[in-house]
Amino acid sequence: MQITRQTEYAVRTLLELASVPYGQLLSTHIISEHQNIPEVFLKKTIQLLARAGLVKTQRGSQGGVGLLVVPEKITIADVLTAVEGKVALNVCLGDGDVCPNKANCGVRCILLRAQQAMIKELSRESLLDIVRGKIGN
Repeated sequence: MQITRQTEYAVRTLLELASVPYGQLLSTHIISEHQNIPEVFLKKTIQLLARAGLVKTQRGSQGGVGLLVVPEKITIADVLTAVEGKVALNVCLGDGDVCPNKANCGVRCILLRAQQAMIKELSRESLLDIVRGKIGN
């Protein structure tokens, strides 16, 4: 399993925004240059982040993109969910699955534990932790 390029761009965008004082707006051009993200993809990514309530956008000469949530409250799990939707390692772990073997499937139990562990790990540090280099091993 790999995260998509769009999720990678979303993480890098949010890290760029987390590296400036909260509330400060950055232009998409600046984010694009600093993070080496094509502006076309960046704009689509920002739309997803805005829909998820993580960033705000403002048009005009004083406009740009800024965090809507403080960086200490945003995790990689939040970004992944904002871009990809609810994490599900297999269809049987997604919403609305009607697998007839669900109740007594040993594989599902293992995948569920793995999914829970992955989400827990991706929720461990915030964007602010990452920007400040406070990452645990």
